[in-house]
Amino acid sequence: MDLLYANDQPGQYPQSYWASVATPMAPFPPLKGEVRADICVVGAGFTGLSSALHLAEAGYSVVLLEAQRVGFGASGRNGGQVGSGQRVEQDDLEKMVGEGKARALWDIAEASKACVKSLIKKHDIACDWRDGIIHAELKPKHLHHSFAYAEFLQSRYGYGAISALDGEAIRQHTGTNAYCGGTLDMGAGHLNPQKYVLGLARAAQKAGVVIYEGSKALSFSQAARPVVATADGRVSADFLVLAGNGYMGGLSRKVARRVMPINNFIIATEPLGEAMAKSLIAEDVAVADSKFVVNYFKRSADNRMIFGGGESYGYRFPANIAAKAQKPMLEIFPQLAGAKIDYAWGGTLAITMNRMPYFARLAPNILSASGYSGHGVAMASLAGEIIAETVRGTAERFDLMMASTPLPFPGGPALRSPLLALAMSYYALRDRI
Repeated sequence: MDLLYANDQPGQYPQSYWASVATPMAPFPPLKGEVRADICVVGAGFTGLSSALHLAEAGYSVVLLEAQRVGFGASGRNGGQVGSGQRVEQDDLEKMVGEGKARALWDIAEASKACVKSLIKKHDIACDWRDGIIHAELKPKHLHHSFAYAEFLQSRYGYGAISALDGEAIRQHTGTNAYCGGTLDMGAGHLNPQKYVLGLARAAQKAGVVIYEGSKALSFSQAARPVVATADGRVSADFLVLAGNGYMGGLSRKVARRVMPINNFIIATEPLGEAMAKSLIAEDVAVADSKFVVNYFKRSADNRMIFGGGESYGYRFPANIAAKAQKPMLEIFPQLAGAKIDYAWGGTLAITMNRMPYFARLAPNILSASGYSGHGVAMASLAGEIIAETVRGTAERFDLMMASTPLPFPGGPALRSPLLALAMSYYALRDRI
């Protein structure tokens, strides 16, 4: 199954709330014939656009191939949360790679948030940035760990932007009795991802990146000058960057063994009015809870509830996406039972076995970064910066990210679908216990 086309029409963005309020770009042409460049980048999401932008600003000629439209994939469809740290918590990361590397990975994660803010400021991207993310706990037995982890970050890492929320405090913030407590991270933030990714595309275009849409990469060669083939053209370049994430399909079997696509779903209610919206989220922060199949939500600039969640056991989107995401929303906010759902959409992200991104050198001049496991707004943006500095000869941060290379999924790509169904069934059951 080709996830580029399995659930979406060619050349069309999903009918999401994010797309409805973003200023679209005119379509870019498909690749026709032979093209040469210093760098070829495959995939026009956060990773690809950031890589292309940083490389073009460094003076390289860059060609960017996108199978659909720029920002078509997870980069334009996600919940817009820009979290702190890696996807793996720092205490677990210390056990995984040692304290020294864990601290360096924390620094990289902090740099990823700074990268997003810097790109927004430098390129004047109006994407509704707001400070603050709440991590909400559903079960009292997990709350002690949440508080201890906040104290761990404060004392061991000097991170003072995070604070504990008891049951009363989280109810004041969220207007629900579903959570027993959590933490508030004012060093994190959230944005409109479609506005942000299109802002990156405009910046890349202005920097001289040549973008081709409707140009799916079908194959590439490993050579002194890799050649990427599409249906109607070929790009030869000194360096190749693979940035397709969950939509890369079978382009690289090495990546596919370690990066599994997974679908998620988001809804947007009708405008609720300021008073109602603030009764649900008092301050303009985003929320993500402690379920394995995470519920995440925020209020929009026009006071809608944007809510993501719902289990996915296969790669086809459900016939009724609204019902899929509305069910967990009503479990958290029963007071929204009468709210009309104006938008419902799905998308494909990518996860790894250990939830750390997969940075890989497929050859000395072929680089890849993917598998952000729901933590990609910030890390994918920084991945582009790291890839650009690696091409320029400074590979320390790329090599550090490779220190946490995830194991392959059992059975490889051939067993993705049954493995996904089994895993989601298990974790859905665990969330309910």
